[in-house]
Amino acid sequence: MKARAALACAVGVLLAAGAWAQALPRGVVADRVVVRKADRMLTLYWHGVPLKSYRVALGSQPVGAKLARGDGRTPEGLYRVRKRTKPSDFHAALEIDYPNSDDLARARAARVAPGAGLEIHGLRDGFGWLGSAHAILDWTDGCIAVTNGEIDELVRAVPDGTTLEIDP
Repeated sequence: MKARAALACAVGVLLAAGAWAQALPRGVVADRVVVRKADRMLTLYWHGVPLKSYRVALGSQPVGAKLARGDGRTPEGLYRVRKRTKPSDFHAALEIDYPNSDDLARARAARVAPGAGLEIHGLRDGFGWLGSAHAILDWTDGCIAVTNGEIDELVRAVPDGTTLEIDP
């Protein structure tokens, strides 16, 4: 309990100091990830306290929930981080447990394949030099992309099983 209070205090000090652009201290662990598609923003939380936010790129057709494989949309709803992967074709990744039961039901009703293999990931090998400029355009096939340095930080701070909320 004292460790939680100390961490909450440290997070408060970091936030008050404008630490959004600074790296998360080692050992900080998120218990929730929220993506707000309209804002192109991913925020890590710990017990309701925002830890840090990141600019993201989404699928090439970002408006609306993902329905079918190849539609270029990023899903919307509640998910879990299935597995942290490092290395990957996109530097590193957090695999998402998409499709969930709601996604499967929508795809079944539309008689389409829902797709799979969605992640929060870094930049494709050889494109790390783009850095934060990658977020100028939505370029993924439905995934959520951050810089390579940011995905390294997310892989450290987001344990397998963490709740992921993707809002419109």
